[in-house]
Amino acid sequence: MVGTSMELFDFIAAELESFVKTEGEDFHLPEGRQRELGFTFSFPVHQTSISSGTLIKWTKGFSINGTVGEDVVAELSRAMERQGLDMKVTALVNDTVGTLAGGRYVDNDVAAAVILGTGTNAAYVEHANAIPKWTGLLPRSGNMVINMEWGNFKSERLPRSEYDSVLDFESLNPGEQIYEKMISGMYLGEIVRRILLKLAHDASLFGDVVPTKLEQRFILRTPDMSAMHHDTSHDLKHLGAKLKDILGVADTSLEARYITLHVCDLVAERGARLAAAGIYGILKKLGRDKVPTDGSQKQRTVIALDGGLYEHYKKFRTCLEATLADLLGDEAASSVVVKLANDGSGIGAALLAASHSQYASVE
Repeated sequence: MVGTSMELFDFIAAELESFVKTEGEDFHLPEGRQRELGFTFSFPVHQTSISSGTLIKWTKGFSINGTVGEDVVAELSRAMERQGLDMKVTALVNDTVGTLAGGRYVDNDVAAAVILGTGTNAAYVEHANAIPKWTGLLPRSGNMVINMEWGNFKSERLPRSEYDSVLDFESLNPGEQIYEKMISGMYLGEIVRRILLKLAHDASLFGDVVPTKLEQRFILRTPDMSAMHHDTSHDLKHLGAKLKDILGVADTSLEARYITLHVCDLVAERGARLAAAGIYGILKKLGRDKVPTDGSQKQRTVIALDGGLYEHYKKFRTCLEATLADLLGDEAASSVVVKLANDGSGIGAALLAASHSQYASVE
C-alpha cells in the first residue's frame, strides 16, 4: 500500500505468475495465443478505452509514488514483461462495474451494483440520453454504465459527528471519501474505537486507567466489531474476550460490555442506513422507487451487492435491507431484490475481458 509504482505492479505480476503455475495440465492455449486478462482496479480512473485508463488519485489508504496520471494498464503490462509473462489486458474494469457486469450476465433485471467491503462504491445502468456531459454517438443499446464513485459523496445533509470530523482530518485525504468513511468496513471499527476511547477518558468505561492499546489507530477492526456485535450470550462473555484480546482489558464489567455493544449497534446501524439511502437514491433516479400509477406491471429490480461487510456482518445486512424496504414502502419494495454477488467483480471483469477478446472474430 506504500511504495513505488514499479514495486506495486511487479508484486501483482509476480502473484499472477504464481497463480498461472497452479493451472492444471489439461489447460493449453492454442499456438500463438496470449492469455487475456480482465484487470479489476478499484480506484478513480479516467478511462480512455476498454483497456486503458489513467489513475486520478489513490484512495483506501494507498500511497504509491509515480502512478497518478499514468495508464495503469501500461504499468501492469510493463511489469508482466519484466516477469516474462506473455499476457494482454483486454478490459480495465472498476470493481463495481465488474460486479454490475457479472450480475447482469446471470440476471438481466440487475440495474445497479454496490460494493460494501473495505471501501464502497456503486454503479448503475443509465439511459444514455440522460447524461448531460455525453457528447458522442449514443450506444446502440441506448444505455450506459455510470461508475458513481459514491464514496466521495459529501453533503451538509450527511449527519457527521465529531468522530467523523477528526477521523477525516487525520486521514491521508481529508475532505474526500466522506461517505466512504461513514459506511465502509475500513472505518466502522475505527469509529467505534474512537467512541470507546472518549468514554474511557471521560467516564472511566474500563476503569481508572485508559487501556494503552485503545489509543492505537485502527487496532479495532470491523470484523472484530462484527464479532462483538453478534454476541448473544447473556453476559456478553464473547464480547468481553474480544476486548481482552484486542485492547488488553483483563476484566470488564457487565455494564461496560453492554455499553460497548450499544456503541457497535449505533455505528453499524448508521452505516447501514446511510448505505440504504444511497441505494434508494439510485432507484429514485431511475424511477424505480414507486409502483407504476398507469396500471402497468411492476418492474423487477435487482441490486447486486458484493463485499465482506454486507456478506459477513449479518446485523449490518439486516438493517440495510430493512431500511431500504422502509424507504421504498411495502408495494415498491416487493419488486426490489438485493442479491449477494460473491466475487462479482472478478467474474464480471473476466466476462468483459472475454467479450473484448482480440480473438473474438476468430471464434
